[in-house]
Amino acid sequence: MRELSKSAVALGELTVDYIEMYVEDLDTAVPEWTGRYAFAVVGTSESADHRSTALRHGQITLVLTQATSERHPASAYVPSHGDGVADIALRTTDVDTAFRAAVAVGARVHREPSRHTGGGPAVTAAIHGFGDVVHTLVQRGPEEGPGLPAGFVPAPHAPDVRAEEMGLLGIDHLAVCLNSGELAPTVEFYTQALGFRDIFEEHIVVGTQAMESKVVQSRSGGVTLTLIQPDVSADPGQIDEFLKGHQGSGVQHLAFSSQDAVGSVRALSDRGVAFLTTPSAYYDLLGARIDLTAERLADLRSTNVLADEDHGGQLFQIFTASTHPRHTLFFEVIERQGARTFGSANIKALYEAVELERTGQRGPRR
Repeated sequence: MRELSKSAVALGELTVDYIEMYVEDLDTAVPEWTGRYAFAVVGTSESADHRSTALRHGQITLVLTQATSERHPASAYVPSHGDGVADIALRTTDVDTAFRAAVAVGARVHREPSRHTGGGPAVTAAIHGFGDVVHTLVQRGPEEGPGLPAGFVPAPHAPDVRAEEMGLLGIDHLAVCLNSGELAPTVEFYTQALGFRDIFEEHIVVGTQAMESKVVQSRSGGVTLTLIQPDVSADPGQIDEFLKGHQGSGVQHLAFSSQDAVGSVRALSDRGVAFLTTPSAYYDLLGARIDLTAERLADLRSTNVLADEDHGGQLFQIFTASTHPRHTLFFEVIERQGARTFGSANIKALYEAVELERTGQRGPRR
């Protein structure tokens, strides 16, 4: 068997190290995550240009950053896009090799490789991704668990929040809305520069609206991006609204994996997280579409959790109600029981359920 090159190995093992969000007000954003989502503060960073707080929940690390001078990129990002994802940091076994491989096929350099001492990553670099989102490449020890970004000071106290009660495990995927015409070149960028695989595609039609979607995934399976662009031959819809409100391409939502979506929804709801509601007719029709026990169907109905299945198994998902002033960012909880797709059948099913509710027609109860 032919031995893989160092660049193939470095790119193949990419996983999400942390997600950085630029925010307008750090003092407001941090309590939202610690209070509602049970994240714990694990580190901080401060300079003349910024203030940052690192938060952790399970294997998920979120970094919230507020600019304190015009020299920091968040000072331009937030007025343009509002609070949002600015950096999807990717962990790799060899930053230098991964960086050189990406740049060699056209990736734009954001920050050259640099070495660090102390308790953070050994090496970091950064390249541009889509829109104003960058990818910091992060190299840590092979046995090291979740860590802090370079330059962060660990929090002095151990987390006192019982995050396990929420049941969130990690980042399942990120959904990205792209301007029309950007889908193909974005897929090409991730497959060529970062060694991702193009694993799924579909044309989704919802009434008179439509969108094109492709999914790219790192070869380790640790990073999954659902890329979506509007179908300009159809009527404008939610993707067009995102692009207008966000003023360009960007991350529409983060999907948190869960071992028990129903349990996670109940626990998060108790902490004040608001989720989207689902028409009752959806559950009237669900039993005919998916094999579920009466007890499971009742649990889904009571929590508004959606269900779908593919050749690999079932999945259960729900979206939060957006609290973003522009409604351009929200979150998802998703439980996979073998399924590998993303619940696209739910888009059509929800549309049909809304129509049944609107017209007063109902399917047989189960």
